[in-house]
Parts: sequence; structure tokens; C-alpha cells
Amino acid sequence: MNWKEHKKILLAEPGFRKEYEILEPEYKLASTLIRLRLERGLTQEQLAVLLNTKQESIARLESGSRLPSLSTIKKVAAALNAELEINLRLRPITKADREKETAGL
Repeated sequence: MNWKEHKKILLAEPGFRKEYEILEPEYKLASTLIRLRLERGLTQEQLAVLLNTKQESIARLESGSRLPSLSTIKKVAAALNAELEINLRLRPITKADREKETAGL
């Protein structure tokens, strides 16, 4: 079984899906940082040198275990010669969600 198949099974469990959705932004950021670093042909050590930090700091960023500051993300984007784009989108609101929102008014 590959990761995509395993992930599909895990996401079928409501508890797992909820936690996954909560942490998804951190993991998307981490995977993007890894992908861009590799596309630039850099090791974690080389990126750390460009950012005047330690390789361990890059490893923590790429682990997704904590959310870096916007300032840090800007510095990483500059070091990778990458464009930083922040995108917020409204999610569809269900009838139940709408009722919850208006119940407190």
C-alpha cells in the first residue's frame, strides 16, 4: 500500500480527518519549503547558510511541527528566490453553520 492509499483510509476516520484538517496548513507550508529547496538544488545546510541560521532550524521548519513567523517565511522566500503569496479563501457555509453564526445575534 502506498502513502496515497493509506492516507485515503485514514481520512475516512472522522477523528483523523478533523486533526488532519487542523494541521494541513502547517504541512502544506512544510512540503512547499522542501519542494522549493530541492528545486533550487540546495541542502538544508546550504539554505541555513543563506539564512544565517543552523541546519537544525531548517529541519524544524520542514518538519511542520511548528508554524514559522511571517518574517521567517519572507526570509526563506527571499533566500529561495521565490514569490510569497498569501491566500485566504472563504469556505462554503452549510445551513447548520449559518444557523450557529446567527444564533448568537
